[in-house]
Amino acid sequence: MKAGANELELLLGRAALQLWPDLPRDVQEKLFDTAVPLDASLRNYLAVCLHNLHPRTAHPPRPTDLA
Repeated sequence: MKAGANELELLLGRAALQLWPDLPRDVQEKLFDTAVPLDASLRNYLAVCLHNLHPRTAHPPRPTDLA
């Protein structure tokens, strides 16, 4: 079976959504930034969708450098 690029993207996207809550925060951020690097409104839409699908993925704020 030969899958086209679009089909592979859909498969990987579905897998990422299913695994999202189990992924480390840095991996989530890399995937998110890669998915929507420039479009602010699309970034916001994706963030809302992810939080609606996986509300338990809310992370504490990132620590800030003290030095």
